[in-house]
Amino acid sequence: MHYTVYVLYSKSCKRFYTGQTQDFNNRLNEHNAGETPSIRACIPLVLVWEKQLETRSEAIALEKRIKSRGAERFLADLGFIFIK
Repeated sequence: MHYTVYVLYSKSCKRFYTGQTQDFNNRLNEHNAGETPSIRACIPLVLVWEKQLETRSEAIALEKRIKSRGAERFLADLGFIFIK
């Protein structure tokens, strides 16, 4: 089973959200249905980056690395440029 680490962006809140899941499509639908209290006010959220990993421990480690760096800086390190 694969795990997806993802970064979402809310244009309305100008905010990034990072997470990991086994079922990305379902999780994105949950986020955009307002089921995540911390970002409910920021819907809609759009996918800006994702990576598939083999194990949950790898996914959790990458998610933590992104969150500690900050999603915007992590993406900038990869060459992404966001105009807010």
